[in-house]
Amino acid sequence: MKHYFGWLLCLSIALMGCEKLDQEPQATVTGDAVFGSERGMELYATSFYDVLPTANDIHRGDAMSDYLARTQVPDLLVTGVYNARQSSGWDWRALRNINFFIANAKNPAVPLAVRNNYVGIARFFRAWFYFDKVRRFGDVPWISKPLDMADPALYNGRDPRTLVMDSVLADLNFACANINTTPDNSRSLITKQVAFAFKSRVCLFEGTFRKYHTSYNLGSSANFWLTEAASAANSVMTSGGFSLNTAGGTDLSYRQLFVSQAPMASEIILAAVADPALSVYNDANWYWTSATYGVRGSLIRTFVNTYLNQDGTPFTSKPGYETMPFAQEVKNRDKRLQQTIRMGTYKRLNGGTPEPAPPVFSYTYTGYQPIKWTVDDTYPDGGTRNTNSISTIRYAEVLLNYAEAKAELGTLTDADWARTIGALRQRAGITGGLTAKPTVVDPYLQTKYFPGITDPTLLEVRRERGVELALEGFRFYDIVRWHRGELMDMPWNGFYVPALNQPLDLNEDGILDVAFYTTLPATRTPGVTYVNVAPTTGSGTNPQRLSNGSNGEITWLNNITRKWEEKYYLYPIPESDRLLNPKLGQNPGWK
Repeated sequence: MKHYFGWLLCLSIALMGCEKLDQEPQATVTGDAVFGSERGMELYATSFYDVLPTANDIHRGDAMSDYLARTQVPDLLVTGVYNARQSSGWDWRALRNINFFIANAKNPAVPLAVRNNYVGIARFFRAWFYFDKVRRFGDVPWISKPLDMADPALYNGRDPRTLVMDSVLADLNFACANINTTPDNSRSLITKQVAFAFKSRVCLFEGTFRKYHTSYNLGSSANFWLTEAASAANSVMTSGGFSLNTAGGTDLSYRQLFVSQAPMASEIILAAVADPALSVYNDANWYWTSATYGVRGSLIRTFVNTYLNQDGTPFTSKPGYETMPFAQEVKNRDKRLQQTIRMGTYKRLNGGTPEPAPPVFSYTYTGYQPIKWTVDDTYPDGGTRNTNSISTIRYAEVLLNYAEAKAELGTLTDADWARTIGALRQRAGITGGLTAKPTVVDPYLQTKYFPGITDPTLLEVRRERGVELALEGFRFYDIVRWHRGELMDMPWNGFYVPALNQPLDLNEDGILDVAFYTTLPATRTPGVTYVNVAPTTGSGTNPQRLSNGSNGEITWLNNITRKWEEKYYLYPIPESDRLLNPKLGQNPGWK
């Protein structure tokens, strides 16, 4: 890619379009230099990749989710705080660039199959662009050509969701049919399998959104989209090109996917690839290990309770699970837990020396401190220095998309279960329930998360999606499509503390780590972090306390009430854009 940069600089100057639909587009480049050769089309197509999320966008993607406690409550979730003046995302520059390419890629000097390959790539990116817009805003204007300065379409209103999503599906179908199958070992380029995998994501979202958002009256078309999702996922599953990474065994193979510099090519389908030679880094360590730079994101106990025991039974079926201390509750669990949070024998490299690394309460509020995206070396903790590549699409998601679509359709078989959910759980060291669908509802999962779901298979598929894709940026829009926004109000709770002033050894290495107090003891154990959980402090109300006062779960109150409202399923159209084009209207509930 580095050989393209100089050429792209010139191209980008020529291709500058309008930032928003109300601004006048500038003239664009034409000529045989771009569209008269495969090389020209290939170079132009590299400009589309800016549509993809960055590595930092992905690893931070679940900062607003039901299972993550954080420093501050997101503005969107606080009544009366977020409004149309703060809204963003109404940016259309990338669309003009893509449409210009599609409109001009007609030179017969380039063979039709070659042209269709690059047009397929362009239409893939147009589908990605519009999928992001529809998820965020619902109805948006569908524009399939580059607009001239005098084109009245610049001031059109929004088109119906059905028209836009049908057009997105048409783009994806063209991409799947026409992008060539040349393998990309770097996992950084758009290929046919990337297109099929992304199609499964889009169609699953749209099918479940239409099914569970009944006010749209689109439920009759939900099964069509779910069938398309299953079909697209199956195309990836049967292509023979991908499999779950098992190279590190059950203790390492999951986390390898998130900390390796080179993408694990067996499972990663598309990635934001780091490259120190080009100074391409991400800030995962800085974001997830800083007390000030990131959001101090920490998993909550309600979600951690959904990780199964290694024998495949629910953890919450264990007698006394409610009062089980941290060091005991994390034992003999789904091994993705130990590869997602600090626990057990986890160590970090400090100057090359491995050192025990239990949860650190200057970074975590709940005790469940994430490690999924952070490398073990402490060097990147202080800046944008990470060289691990960040997965954008991976095979595990495709398996989950297939399983969920089939479960929603009521057609998931035991064989389907074994090749999807069973395979994922086997990779995680789980031994039971791998070959046949469940027949009994887990009451904890149903009560806490999905009270409207009575099908045990669908409940377990949703459990698996939460665990497998934790912190990968899927959760908020999963909640949106399932119409379960109320989960965003879930209490931010942490691990169980047996008593005040009792130092705890969180990783059982013989060294005491943390104690909780309401009155600081006169004599304190050296090396122990003391956390104040008194209801009041000298400066006011203390947001961190124990649920029963002298013992119980850690609770992080933040002094701000989160309250989900129906209007939050769609963001408001930014006020500045509505003032320039009143035809855009506004989403329900937003002023």
